[in-house]
Amino acid sequence: MESKDKILSIPVCPGSLVASICLGLSLGLSSFTLYANDWSRAQTPSSGSPRSVGETNSGCIAGAVALPLEGKGYQVMHIERGRYYGHPDLVKALKLLGQKAEQRDLGLMQIGDLGQPRGGPLPFGHRSHQSGLDVDIWFNLNPRILAESNSTRSNIGAPSMLNDSKTGLDREKWTSDQVKMLELAANLPGVDRIFVNPYIKKELCDVVAGNRAWLRVIRPWYNHDDHFHMRMSCPMDSTSCREQDPVPVGEGCDSSLDWWFHHDTTPTPKPHAAPKPQLPDECLDILAEP
Repeated sequence: MESKDKILSIPVCPGSLVASICLGLSLGLSSFTLYANDWSRAQTPSSGSPRSVGETNSGCIAGAVALPLEGKGYQVMHIERGRYYGHPDLVKALKLLGQKAEQRDLGLMQIGDLGQPRGGPLPFGHRSHQSGLDVDIWFNLNPRILAESNSTRSNIGAPSMLNDSKTGLDREKWTSDQVKMLELAANLPGVDRIFVNPYIKKELCDVVAGNRAWLRVIRPWYNHDDHFHMRMSCPMDSTSCREQDPVPVGEGCDSSLDWWFHHDTTPTPKPHAAPKPQLPDECLDILAEP
């Protein structure tokens, strides 16, 4: 399994038999949250040239830039989180994607989390998004969803593309526009991989005709039914950035995809306290900078 984007949650302990194990897990996650709050309190990027440091689930970023909250073909959602910072390569890619989506008349691209001003662990929502190279982009493209939004768009949720039984796509929501958006994103310069729900990956394998080379970049992963997660490769200016293993060769429409539909893919918490993430020493210097 290749993704490093996992949702944090405090477990519910269903009885005394596992109480001590569950308590340890809860305390471990609480410690992680306290540690992550150090990074969430940083309100501005550090100075100096942009550089991504470490891994996407154990890293940070120096010299991050903010994605403008509105631009050609896109809007940033949940502004109150302050997670619209990233490496310039990521920001440039999102602006280009918005322009291409507008040119193709695909609707309004709604952008979720990038990262914090200095990256690092987040107190909730993700294990990744730490080194300025990750972004969530909602599958919803209908601008009418914003008609009743507040000033920070914090009261708007991303609708799932799955049917009520979670056994396939909702055909009233999923259209060829989502396919075109994923193709545009997968072909952007510098994109390393894109995570989607396994049913969405299967749909692409079934319907995409002609040039299918871009399907290699689309990877199935837990959740990701209301958004896709786009990850950039390590930038040329970031010698301390650590890449994931390369995406396997091929379209990804083989038995590796079948696995998702014939096994229990529900993530289970490990029965011990979650360790404090080990960030590179360079990250601590970035966090400590005024």
